[in-house]
This record gives sequence, structure tokens and C-alpha cells, in this order.
Amino acid sequence: LAESLTPREREVMEAVVRGLMNKQIAYELGISEVTVKLHRGNVMRKMDVRSVAELVRKAEVLGDGARPPVS
Repeated sequence: LAESLTPREREVMEAVVRGLMNKQIAYELGISEVTVKLHRGNVMRKMDVRSVAELVRKAEVLGDGARPPVS
């Protein structure tokens, strides 16, 4: 699953898990919002999830460090 993500898809996934909106992700990565939507769709398909909440849970289980630890 996660190993099938491209480096850019992984960046988008990490930003989504951090709670950023597509527009914010596009700005942060220097790409268009449409491109973010394409990558985000690929991430959801490859990670086999239907919601962002599911994606967050999977990312936490994988221990990607995509989310900052809660203190």
C-alpha cells in the first residue's frame, strides 16, 4: 500500500493527514490545486481508503511520522 506511493503522493498524503486543504497543499508544494487533487485521488486509491479519517488512521498505524505526536 504505502510502498506503492510515489514520493510526491507521499508528500500529499502527509499534508492531508496534517489537515491541510488542497489549496494549502498546492501552495506548500508549489504545484497546482488540480495536481493535488489528482495525487490525493491516487493516494486514496492506493491506500485503499474512502475517507480522510481512514487515511489518518492508516498513516498512524504505519508510523509514517506524517502526524506530529500529541503532547
